[in-house]
Amino acid sequence: MGCGDFHCSRNALIALNTLYILVSIILISVAATAKYAAVVTSTSVIGGIIACGVFLLIVALIGLVGAVKHHQVLLFFYMVILVLLFLIEMFVSIACLVYSESKREDVITYGWEHQASNITKNEVQIQYNCCSLNGTNSPSDPSCSEVERCKNLTESECATKYPCLEQLDDLMHKALRSVGGVGLFFSFTELLGVFLTYRYRNQKDPRANPNAFL
Repeated sequence: MGCGDFHCSRNALIALNTLYILVSIILISVAATAKYAAVVTSTSVIGGIIACGVFLLIVALIGLVGAVKHHQVLLFFYMVILVLLFLIEMFVSIACLVYSESKREDVITYGWEHQASNITKNEVQIQYNCCSLNGTNSPSDPSCSEVERCKNLTESECATKYPCLEQLDDLMHKALRSVGGVGLFFSFTELLGVFLTYRYRNQKDPRANPNAFL
């Protein structure tokens, strides 16, 4: 029996959806852990991660049940959802990979000036050993007195010499590249799922009544 037979397609589809279930559980668990450990303070970020995990879990369960029962309707909807997910995830991943430096700097600047609290700014300065954002020590920025590099420098000298923008831009660039790469890879597993589902739907179960197929 070759790899293209009914049982091989069924087992491959079950394995793929089992992988999706594991990934969804990891997403939900990481988000929940981050919430209680206060690693992520933004509830919108946590909610988004949990929502993605729950949605992926539901889709994987639909695919798993459809594969086990060879249910034509469930497999059809599962295939349609995977196509939509593939297109969305591919475009988002490509957007992450081609995000320009100027756009990254605009996002960082907006976040620093309008969203980050002084406590967050101070934590960033200490962690990355930098002062202010782009070389200008704004009165609204926290003091750089706790920054190691600034011990023997004035606030303005340290802000000019060691701004935080470069470190934050490098961090964001690496994060976007990682997210884009992983997302692009994962999107092609969804394309594989579409192919397996399409082939599996059109295969006859050797144990079933041939007259009952479709």
